[in-house]
This record gives sequence, C-alpha cells and structure tokens, in this order.
Amino acid sequence: MAQTTIPARKEVPLEHTWDAASVFADDESWETELHAIERRLPDLAEFRSHLADGPGTLADWFTTAEQVARSFGMVNVYAYMFFAVDSTDQAATSRWERARGLGSRVEAAMSFAEPELLAIGIETLRTWAREEPRLAAFEHYFEVVEAKRAHVRSAEVEELLSQSADPFGSAAGIHGVLANADLCFDPAVAGDGDQHEVAQGTITALLASPDRDLRRTAWENYADAHLAFKNTMAACLATGVKRDVLVARARRYRSSLEAALTPNHIPLEVFGNMLDTFRLNLPTWHRYWAVRRRALGLDRLHVYDTRAALTRDLEPLPFRQAVEWVLQGVAPLGDEYAQVLRHGVLEQRWVDIYPSKGKRMGAFSMGAPGTHPFIFMSYNDDIFSMSTLAHEIGHSMHSYYTRQTQPYVYARYGLFVAEVASNFHQALVRAHLLRTNPEPEFQISVIEEAMANFYRYFFVMPSLARFELEVHTRIERGEALTAESLNELMASLMLEVYGDEVELRPGDRERVGSTWAQFHTHLYSNFYVYQYATGIAGANWLAERVLDDDPGAAERYLAFIRSGSALFPLEALRVAGVDMTRREPVEKAFAVMAAMVDRLEQLVEERVPSTPY
Repeated sequence: MAQTTIPARKEVPLEHTWDAASVFADDESWETELHAIERRLPDLAEFRSHLADGPGTLADWFTTAEQVARSFGMVNVYAYMFFAVDSTDQAATSRWERARGLGSRVEAAMSFAEPELLAIGIETLRTWAREEPRLAAFEHYFEVVEAKRAHVRSAEVEELLSQSADPFGSAAGIHGVLANADLCFDPAVAGDGDQHEVAQGTITALLASPDRDLRRTAWENYADAHLAFKNTMAACLATGVKRDVLVARARRYRSSLEAALTPNHIPLEVFGNMLDTFRLNLPTWHRYWAVRRRALGLDRLHVYDTRAALTRDLEPLPFRQAVEWVLQGVAPLGDEYAQVLRHGVLEQRWVDIYPSKGKRMGAFSMGAPGTHPFIFMSYNDDIFSMSTLAHEIGHSMHSYYTRQTQPYVYARYGLFVAEVASNFHQALVRAHLLRTNPEPEFQISVIEEAMANFYRYFFVMPSLARFELEVHTRIERGEALTAESLNELMASLMLEVYGDEVELRPGDRERVGSTWAQFHTHLYSNFYVYQYATGIAGANWLAERVLDDDPGAAERYLAFIRSGSALFPLEALRVAGVDMTRREPVEKAFAVMAAMVDRLEQLVEERVPSTPY
C-alpha cells in the first residue's frame, strides 16, 4: 500500500523557504532587538501628558513612536515566520508568544496619544502641521483621529483596552494551535487503497482529486477532526465574539458591526448591499452545481464533489511556470512592476512555497516596513496553487508600492482595500490564460480555478459574514453560543447556497456545519470576511477596465496601490476607478461569474461524454 507524506520542516530545502535571515540574521539578533524595544518603552512614557506642549514636542513623539513601532514590526514578522511554518516548534511558539506580549505592551505604552491629540483639538493640530515641517505629513492622520472622537476613551481606559488585547487574543491563539498543531487527521484513502496524509497544507489538493473515494474520505476526515473538538472551538469563538462586543460597547458603538466598519470609514450600507446582492444571485450558484455535476459525469453531486477537478491528465504546473504566467498576466501594469515582482519572488525568496509538517493552513502575505513582503502558502503544482500565488503576490506588490511611496504613518492599508489588489491579480492572470490558450480542457481548468475562487469569495465568505453577523447579534442580546447552535446556523447558511442540486448523506449536515471551526483566523478579526466579497467585486471592476484598454486605467490602479492609508479606503478605490458604495460592482462580479458558468456549460456540452469519476 503506497503512502503519500509531506516533509518535516527541517527537510525542506532552503531555496523553497522565505528568507527570514533578511529580517534578522539569527534568533540571537532577534532577541537583542526585542530587549532593545523593552528598554525603549520608558522613552514613550516620557511623552505622556506632554503632547500639548507644542509642535516640536509632538513631532519628537511621532519620531520616537515610529522608531519603536518599526523595530517591533520586524520583531513580530520574524517571530511569526517560524511559528506559521511549524506550529509544533516549541521555540518558535515561545518567540511568537513573547512577540505578541510585547506588542500589547507597546500598544499600551502608546495608548495615551490619541486622547491627548483629541484634547489638543483638530484646528490646533492643523495649525501645528503648517508650522512644523515634521508634522506636515500627519494632516490626514489628524483627520482620522478626529473622526474617532466619539469613540476614543480616556488615556486610562485606552491603556486598559490595549493591555487586554493579549489575553483576549488567547481565544484565537488556542483555536489556531488546536487546528494547526494538535488536530490529528485520519489519512484519506483512494479507490485503490493508497493512503494520503491529510494536513492543513494538503486538504485543498485532496479535495480536487479525480478519485472520488480520496476526496470523500479527505473531506470527511478533515471535518470530523474539527468536530471532535467542536465544544472547545465553540468556547474559543464565543470568547472572541464577547471580546468584540465588549470593545464595541467600551468605545460607545451601537454594535460590533458598527465598531468594525466605522473606524475604517465604511458605511454600514456597504455591508448590507453585499449580503443583499449575494442572496439575489444564489440561483447562479444552483445552476453551477448542475453544470458541475454533468461535467463530472455524476448522477448525484455531494459536498465532497464541489471542488473536484473537472479536467484530467493536465500537466503538473511547476512553481516557476506559475510565476511566469503571473508575470504575463500582469504585463499591462508595466515593465517596472514585472521586474520588482520577478526579483522578489525568484531571487529575494519572498515565498515560503511548499507544504511541510506543522505548517498552518491557508495562504497570506505579511511583512512590515523594513522587511520584504513575504508570502506564505502550500504550493501543489496545479492551477489552483498558481491562482493562490497570483493572489498573494497581488497583496505583496500592494505592500511593496505602499511602503516605497508613503511615510510610515500611512505605510499600512485597510483590509477593505487589501482584497482588491489580490483579486485584481487573479482576474488579470485568468483573462490572459483564457485569451492565449483556446484548448477546451485547458479552458475548463481555468474556469474551474475561477469558480474555485468565487466559491471562496462569493460563497464561503458571504456565508461566514452572515454567520458572523448572527453570532454577534446573539451575544449582544445576551444569548449563548454552543457548538450545536453554531453548527446548525452554519449548515443552514451553506446549504442555502448549495440548494437542491447538492445531496447530503448521513453526517454531512454536521460536517458542513463545522465550516466555521475551519476558519480559526478569519472569525476572530471582527467582520473581516465580508471584505473578501467586496474585494473581488472591486477587483473585477478594475480588471475589466485595464483589460479593455481604458485610457489611464493601469496608471490609476498603480496610484491606488501607492496610496496606502493616506486616503480613506473608499476614496482610494475611487482613485482606482470604482465606487464601492454602489451595488453595481458586486452585481458586475456576479455577472462575471455567471458568464463563467455559461462558458463552462458550453464546453461541457461540447465535450465527448466522459465516464463518472
């Protein structure tokens, strides 16, 4: 009986890992910097009650605070780089916990600043910004602080809220460690008896397998492992939601949703418009499941079939070939953009590429001013991994251009704009592949990748957003959250999108209901997930204009990713050319998805009938 395994972290070749040594040469250097930050915390405290002394003192404060924040950013990035790739590494876990604790202390040490700035007053701050050259760059930041006036508390309360961030973050930490380090997954078993290891880094590839027994057992075993700890995970999530509600009330917001959107200057209607448009377009999903069933040659479609590969015998897609396809797709953005991308990914080792034992689930881009924009993923030599790579490079290029252009105060950008850049990359690359390779099976594979992306962004994430709204509302009403109630809520929301075309077997409803437990990062970020849907909507709107050779579209997009947080999110997107306060971008993205389903249906009808998988 054959056995498919993934390597231990120490067995991964250096060239396949991200370059942690570019942040700190070694753990000792990291330790030295961490202690240096600890010694500088009293420097921050010296400014307390003195920001109103004058523009020179305020400028000195910003300089000192930036120095500490920059150093901490690098300490934090280095610590997480090792924890993310091997959650069983106890030394890495210790460094990450210490970094988290230091972050809470740094935030607490700086917490007096916003209350003191508000006490100074916006008009005085504007005057100082004109008088003191070192404050000129902070005019927009002063506007941001002023907009939060009603929700910033006293220095003492702000310090307490900052100090509570670390212990409150334990719920997410426990859920994450449980999922990434302690869950034991039974192996998936193929039709021929071969066993395949189920892990966070392999589950996506297993669910795409043409072997129906393999994907069924992978899906069952992955879900069942989460269900075995559903009560612990539910307790963690309930704690995380209670934290959101407490912070919202402490800051005098009417709800957790308002507390999440208002600081980012996002009207509540944007959230509501997205969910309303999503529900109106559920028939497109129902039609897709019917087309998918016919493409697979199945009489009945089950949940474990919803991500099965629709094409067979495609050549493996090596990492370097994927990078070349991404470069070809983003060519409309210019030579400089392509050169930065190529150098970063292939020479500077931005990417931690392949699965390994203990590597956490998912993919992300991270970094800080002073580091490369690093990419975490588990590449599996297929078009889905290529798409994930394109997505994360979109994030990383956004970060690169922001940090190259903006001063430190604006070197980070809001979550609302982040998913636009990533999905924009995917849309460009997808369009390039469909345009340059007319072979039917390849076209099906590209459409399948597109639908897998829509599955995550226009099915799972809106469903999680509806779930998140309901669980926060229940806590705000004083109700309890239990594993059973969470599973039933999640199952109802997911099955509404599956519709009648997807059939359930005994135990499947609870497995579908465990979806919330499988998102141990997203649901602790207080209404983060809806921004995946708005992000893919804005991305497709902008990509269409670049692909249609709309004059200036590429330049407007580059201006957008250079803007960082120097503009409010909706303003930055208007610079790019899309107004996300309107429903049209979300409706347009669903139209793009519907066109993909139309094309897939045509290709399936033209295909020589295949035998069932």
